[in-house]
Amino acid sequence: MRPTFLIYCLIIPFFSISCNQPPKPINQFTADDKQIAVEMEYVLQNKMLHIWYPRIMDTINGGFYTNFNAKWKLVQPKKEKMIVTQARDIWTACKAAERYPDDQRYRKAADHGFKYLRDVMWDKQYGGFYFFLSDNENKNPDLKLKKSYGNAFAIYALAAYFKLTGLTEALDLAKKDFFWLENHNHDPVYGGYYDATAIKGISIINPNFNLKKYNDFPMEGRYKDYNSSIHLLEAFTELYQIWPDTLIKKRLVEMLSIVRDTITNEKGYLGLYFNRNWKHLSFKDSTESVRKNNMYFDHVSFGHDIETAYLLLEASNALGLKHDTLTQKVAKRLVDHTIAKGFDKDFMGLFDGGYYINPDSIIIIMKSKTWWAQAEALNALVLFSRMYPENKQYKISYEKMWYYINNYLVDYENGDWYREGLDNSPQSRNDLKASAWKCNYHNSRSLINCQNLLNSK
Repeated sequence: MRPTFLIYCLIIPFFSISCNQPPKPINQFTADDKQIAVEMEYVLQNKMLHIWYPRIMDTINGGFYTNFNAKWKLVQPKKEKMIVTQARDIWTACKAAERYPDDQRYRKAADHGFKYLRDVMWDKQYGGFYFFLSDNENKNPDLKLKKSYGNAFAIYALAAYFKLTGLTEALDLAKKDFFWLENHNHDPVYGGYYDATAIKGISIINPNFNLKKYNDFPMEGRYKDYNSSIHLLEAFTELYQIWPDTLIKKRLVEMLSIVRDTITNEKGYLGLYFNRNWKHLSFKDSTESVRKNNMYFDHVSFGHDIETAYLLLEASNALGLKHDTLTQKVAKRLVDHTIAKGFDKDFMGLFDGGYYINPDSIIIIMKSKTWWAQAEALNALVLFSRMYPENKQYKISYEKMWYYINNYLVDYENGDWYREGLDNSPQSRNDLKASAWKCNYHNSRSLINCQNLLNSK
């Protein structure tokens, strides 16, 4: 089956599944695609979307609350709001509204979130979206920065909102943000984008940038990075589908090439940080102490690797690149490496991080199994099981992943997913269910996409 058809399947809403009955007991392993799809639908509606909306809507200050405890009590109704979380909550609400058009809670949430982005989070003086808004602006350096990463998610949400509503104002704001990135964060010499700029939009490649003046500029802001790059690819893919402009197409092709051909290496995982000319920032030849001190900049992030496989194919499909064997080959390499090196063979699930101590030997340095990485793994594994039906490894792997998610991540009592799998992180049972860095888009997208594929012929 061709990847183009598979991606097409992902975007067709599937409405006929009943979610009135709970799934089979979670200690039973299920290998039937239709049954797994039924279980996914139950979790998506009853243990996720119905839990989040409208509970997270801040009807006093606008936008969405982000501080809910393990039992979904609002514990600290701070005014602090991050563009990434706000945008992701909008995107999920839009996709839920498309999928369940008779349930008005999702359209109301999407409208509510859009107004906050438009009226509050957009910087009307200098342009671009604030990364954080808070009463404690002087206590957090991020509040003084704008980031490509955050603006990418704003574009992602605005494009989805326009697709849902047809509201021209949303598309116009998405375009405005795209051009803001073009003018402030794009590198016209070596391509790609720097992540961070000062509040006025001055980046590290701007002649007026003075590192001493911006002494709170984060270390990672001095490099180009994998995370903002893959999510710019994701955002441009969504925007291009509703606005096939020449420049957005050029930038989408550029980011596809950079992520596929430069950020992804031959072994099948992502390099994390790069100099301006895209030379990889590596500490493999340094002393052990230097390597340990710089693990943040140089390790294997399994969740991002397998997520990127999906994002590459999605971008290629949006561009209409038929028979794009190169992108397909690289995406497959990312998935295969993740399966071979990142999965816990004993308890299933995907570890967060590894490190190559030599070219042939990887060690697991982060044994936690975060909710978003499991969701992205599930999404990619179901997709690849359809792309390569002759390779039973993908089907077996996604069945095990869904079993793991059901057993160790879904909170059937209180709703939503734990932050980390309980097998390695039992304390996660008491962690926040919603925070600035934990929301609903990874697992919602995964379950929607997976169901569409599992129910396709």
